[in-house]
Amino acid sequence: MAQYAACPAFQLGRPRYDQSTFLGRLRHFVAIIDPSTLFVSEKRLRECVKLLDDFQHGTLPPGVTDRQLWEAQKVKQAIIHPDTGEKIFMPFRMSGYVPFGTPIVVGLLLPNQTVVSTIFWQWLNQSHNACVNYSNRNATKPTPTSTFLQGYFGAVTSAVSLAVGLNVLIQRANRLSPATQIIIQRLIPFPAVASANICNVGLMRHNELSEGIDVLDGNGNVVGSSKIAAKHAIMETAFTRVVLPMPIFVLPPIIMSYLEKLPFLQTNRRLLLPIHSLVCLATFSLSLPLAISLFPQMSQIEVSQLEPEIAMATNSKVVTYNKGL
Repeated sequence: MAQYAACPAFQLGRPRYDQSTFLGRLRHFVAIIDPSTLFVSEKRLRECVKLLDDFQHGTLPPGVTDRQLWEAQKVKQAIIHPDTGEKIFMPFRMSGYVPFGTPIVVGLLLPNQTVVSTIFWQWLNQSHNACVNYSNRNATKPTPTSTFLQGYFGAVTSAVSLAVGLNVLIQRANRLSPATQIIIQRLIPFPAVASANICNVGLMRHNELSEGIDVLDGNGNVVGSSKIAAKHAIMETAFTRVVLPMPIFVLPPIIMSYLEKLPFLQTNRRLLLPIHSLVCLATFSLSLPLAISLFPQMSQIEVSQLEPEIAMATNSKVVTYNKGL
């Protein structure tokens, strides 16, 4: 009973948890990336959207609880883009990032990579990232297809080039012991992926820097389009994309280097790949909510930091913008 009593009063469009604290943002994004929302039916989604519309228009049927309204908003936010109002394709939702991204992470961290396999897994990873970045961008302004392709090819090129280059350097480092070479080879994907992620976000969302993004006052009204807010949004998103792969690509190689020495796994080598996959899944599931919780999705910025025309268009001291995920 105490759990139900703790449910706060529903506020449409407002997060259930305090977004000014890291813990509040973490609880919010854990709900948003809940993989169970991938299995929500079209009928259930329509019911959630209708429930929220009924609340907005004051026509809620009797007996609807705050908990039901929060759950409906969670489902809508996990599936529908806040700017376009359209469904995000399942593999590219944030709730699908871990389930669809874990097999790619496992592939990136496989030992004894050849040049061909390195290129393949880096290409696949950045293809997935490009689609996730595009699908969860700030979409208050249209993004040309050419911008998407530019970001895609830029990210893939940077990731493949750095990964292959580092692999070649390690192979030529004859002074290192074979065990050390294996560990370093397994750590190579991190700098390659981190640098490519920055490139990916910057190029995929470069259009926002030239066009600006909408900023909203306290009542949710658009007061103008700001290039400065767009710069903040892209920098914050890029930073999360550097933090995100850090535990994913650093912890599993270290953990596996110890597990592989266990007598049980020495005699059951077939279990290495399943255990490796579980380790990657665990670290990915942990790092995603931690990374995206560094900043609120709907970020705030003081009007005094923005363009003069924004300050002239509103009496608000602080405005809000969709940072994107």
